[in-house]
Amino acid sequence: MKYLVLLLVIVAVLWLVRSRPRAVRPDRAPASEGSAPQAMIECVHCGVHLPRAEAVAGLQGHYCSDAHRLAHGDSR
Repeated sequence: MKYLVLLLVIVAVLWLVRSRPRAVRPDRAPASEGSAPQAMIECVHCGVHLPRAEAVAGLQGHYCSDAHRLAHGDSR
């Protein structure tokens, strides 16, 4: 019987804690323009995906580095 009373007290406390009004969180700040999604491309030599802005362009495609561009035989 005492366990039933203890369980009811615990349930009542939990119910009171969860039913009280919560503080309203401020909305997130809008994302800056620098965090806009970028187009991803694949390195022709190794297959790694990277942002287009960081890729090295060659005649046969885009590469993740100059070393891979040269290793693939692309001389621009």
